[in-house]
Amino acid sequence: MRLSRFDGGRLGVVRDGAIVDVGDVAGVGSDEWPPVGMLRLIARFDALRPELDAAAHAREGVPVGEARLDAPLVFPGKVIAAPLNYRRHIEEMRPLVSRELHAIERYGLFLKAPSSIVGPGASIRLPYPERRTDHEVELGVVIGRTARNVAALDAMRYVFAYTGVLDITVRGDEDRSTRKSFDGFTPVGPWLVTADEVADPGALRLRLWLNGELRQDGNTRDMIWGVPRLIEYASHVMTLYPGDLIATGTPEGVSPLAPDDEIRIDIGEVGAMTVHVAGPAAKPSGGTRG
Repeated sequence: MRLSRFDGGRLGVVRDGAIVDVGDVAGVGSDEWPPVGMLRLIARFDALRPELDAAAHAREGVPVGEARLDAPLVFPGKVIAAPLNYRRHIEEMRPLVSRELHAIERYGLFLKAPSSIVGPGASIRLPYPERRTDHEVELGVVIGRTARNVAALDAMRYVFAYTGVLDITVRGDEDRSTRKSFDGFTPVGPWLVTADEVADPGALRLRLWLNGELRQDGNTRDMIWGVPRLIEYASHVMTLYPGDLIATGTPEGVSPLAPDDEIRIDIGEVGAMTVHVAGPAAKPSGGTRG
């Protein structure tokens, strides 16, 4: 099943090219605050799925192309990210940093601010135009059940869904959690694809185009830590709750962004989305000093 938030927070099931509003089934209103309806749906999904299926087949939907897609997941308890989880990405980064680089086994995981999440079509504003800021396409893993001290062999039972993630990154000396947590720095989408619809999360192609030019073209089979190992490690550090998001790392091909750029990502079996880099901020108007 493909679950979406659209047109200002309405909850929908994506079916046959249309989005069917099922917010009433899940007890989710588009104007709720905080907007945690999707988190409640994830926690109750097994019980609600028959009703969601029935509603999705019985109701008229809005064509996907006529809907405004929102981030399918907002206000997760945690956004957990995997640094340097592809070896070719490590090699491409070595000339760009002064410090020694290691693989994920040395660093573990880090956290991004949930407030950095935006949806398809969003505009990303560069906080430091003079500093390099890169795109990083990643597979996102959404947790479906409370998980603590989970073994890798058992980890996939805790996966609810997959989604696309862009990890926007300012290069510099600050901690990763600072450089990657600006508002808009975690585009997520286009929707959540439940785990039963993804045959093998360890064999998904990830592609990213910058202004129509293919820049990243990788596959999750090349991750150093696959999804089970990431969940095992994370759950031994912190309790994972329904709706927590794990960004699994990026393959090689990252490159700097500039105002007015267009970024498009496509992850096999998950979907595609486009976001934009905002142009320069308008200069404040005012009279001439006398």
